[in-house]
Amino acid sequence: MEREDTARDSRPAAQRKSFRRGDARRPPQVAALVVGAAFLLVGVLGFIPGITTGYDGLEFAGHHSGARLFGVFAVSILHNLVHLLFGVVGVLAAGKRAASRVFLMVGGGIYLLLWIVGLAIPQSSPGNFLPFNVADNWLHLGLGVGMMALGVFTTALERKAGDYPEPDLQHQ
Repeated sequence: MEREDTARDSRPAAQRKSFRRGDARRPPQVAALVVGAAFLLVGVLGFIPGITTGYDGLEFAGHHSGARLFGVFAVSILHNLVHLLFGVVGVLAAGKRAASRVFLMVGGGIYLLLWIVGLAIPQSSPGNFLPFNVADNWLHLGLGVGMMALGVFTTALERKAGDYPEPDLQHQ
């Protein structure tokens, strides 16, 4: 196996950084795991009085929920459950390199769409069922750009190290 790896990368072994299958996690997997764990944490924190202010105003869904995570971000039970679900997906995606990239890129795209939706729907509208506020909108923009940047950056790290994913297709 070492000969095959050497044939693909002519740099001396001391200069090669490789993310071989035996390694614990590759960069996209680490990023997906960290992002997923952060969403799990935020989902749990949204249910903790004190960390979530106005907890007595926490509703299942809708713009009437008076709860604010860290006193800033509008949350509801549904909003917290979405964070928990998104976190579970990220942690599960971290098990495979391709799934990690998809989670980061598609998840980032979803958050950019949520940013656009948050800008388009008035905060007092029934369409604001998760709910969102101005702070949420800015956070969604940052998360969308950040997740997509992580997807691109971690892939670039692998490619710079000479670790190119093998295609799933077999040549006939």
